[in-house]
Amino acid sequence: MEMFTAEIVSIGNELLIGKTVNTNATWLGRKLTLLGYKVRRITVVPDEIEEISSAIREALARDAKVIITTGGLGPTFDDKTSEALAYALNMKWIVNEEALKLVREKYEKMGLELTKHRIKLAKMPEKAKPIPNPAGSAPGILVEKGKSLIIALPGVPREMKEMFEKYVESLLRDRGPKLAFYEDTIIIKGIPESSLAPFIDQVMKKVIKVYIKSHPKGSEGYKPVIELHITSSGKSLEEARKYVEEAKEKIINLVKDKAEILEG
Repeated sequence: MEMFTAEIVSIGNELLIGKTVNTNATWLGRKLTLLGYKVRRITVVPDEIEEISSAIREALARDAKVIITTGGLGPTFDDKTSEALAYALNMKWIVNEEALKLVREKYEKMGLELTKHRIKLAKMPEKAKPIPNPAGSAPGILVEKGKSLIIALPGVPREMKEMFEKYVESLLRDRGPKLAFYEDTIIIKGIPESSLAPFIDQVMKKVIKVYIKSHPKGSEGYKPVIELHITSSGKSLEEARKYVEEAKEKIINLVKDKAEILEG
């Protein structure tokens, strides 16, 4: 069965020094999962061409179906993503005429001239296509390499989200695994995670289509609280729901005499 894997590359010194929380990766990871992709890595790199291009090449070497980068598409000296992408793909870094048109229209509406730094927003790998940016000035980048689709989006969360939902999500859905995703949560109170672990193993062996992840909400001491997140994929939503409900029922039956069940 073909694996639909995805990787996210978050770009920016501000992420590495702890100045900015990487909410983009969390949001994208969720979106990709709901589309049926298996997110295998989230990598954070600085605003350096060698580091960015290395992360992209490594993702390509792992045959990731989708590689999404965020950040580094702006006009300043430290915005290096488009150049690094061209370098990683061994393509020329050129002004894309379609992207230049989008950039020119943005600045004309603001009554601003097209300077060298603004033209930089239209530069991308020679075989790339621009992704319109309704909420900002920098277009995104869409380029294919072998069986991998690489998508570069801005780091500003509002811009990234709007571009993904308007232009990227439908594309990934069409190219994706055509699977429905379903999830549910159970809150279990009064049993330590270490005591719950054998029951999780037992259920996952019986219902092989589900994944159960435990999240402790406190220590293993008095009255521990564990959140169980149960997920599954199927050819239809009904099929995925059936697997989750089956696993949920088995877990509840195994622990109901030992703990308090607070369903999420």
